[in-house]
Amino acid sequence: MRTTITLDDDVAVMLQRLQEGEKKPFKQIVNEILRMGLIQKKSSAKPEKNYSTPELSAGKCRFADLDNTAEILAVAEKEDYR
Repeated sequence: MRTTITLDDDVAVMLQRLQEGEKKPFKQIVNEILRMGLIQKKSSAKPEKNYSTPELSAGKCRFADLDNTAEILAVAEKEDYR
């Protein structure tokens, strides 16, 4: 496939340095780098994992009767209830 792309200056310089160091055609360098980037991006895309909140124990209930909200509120508000 033949196409035209516009490279950022820093990317062009990095590709040219690779080309000079590896003594390969520019086309081959660009294809290798794109291929590696696409493979890495595909492999790093992890499927969404359902998150679950860990269960924690609140300890033993401090109240014998949970229907007595007046007592529970008094204790929560640090009032002397009896």
